[in-house]
Amino acid sequence: MDKGYCASAILFRIQNSSSDGVDLKGRDVVLAFDFPGPTLLDGNGIAQLYIDDAADTSQRKQLEDIFQGRKGGPMQIVSSLLSKWLPTESTKIEVNEDGNNVTASVGSVGQIKSQQLKNQSGNPMILQGAGFATAFQMENDSFTLAPSATEMSVPDIPHPISTKSGAVAKFSWSGN
Repeated sequence: MDKGYCASAILFRIQNSSSDGVDLKGRDVVLAFDFPGPTLLDGNGIAQLYIDDAADTSQRKQLEDIFQGRKGGPMQIVSSLLSKWLPTESTKIEVNEDGNNVTASVGSVGQIKSQQLKNQSGNPMILQGAGFATAFQMENDSFTLAPSATEMSVPDIPHPISTKSGAVAKFSWSGN
């Protein structure tokens, strides 16, 4: 919110999951959002989902339901702060990971890049117990700091998505 608004994107990589009997393993989802401020909790946000084009119709439906908060869990809280969901787009999402760095190309709208921070001993810099980690039910209520170079141009989101902050974490969700 250092610009008076918060426009960002989050990459979700699903390693092992199912919903209503539909296997979601290996799917990637990007959530792009814009909160006009002055804080996230003021709500009135706009969001759009990008689901990798390898997802079939039933996977896409389940992913939309999960990430738009209709299945409960953390995304229900996020969704309650949004005033508008833009139509979900199916697009190519290419992700490259090398252990410390993640780069994701999201169709023609942009790219997410992050690099995990290491301390002087070479260990990941971890933040534990932060509200963000708890709200998203991240493993051990912690995440690894991973500054990003995210640039996305989402036509119906009012502010450009250009971020420098970031985090990497594992989580386990269950909902309705």
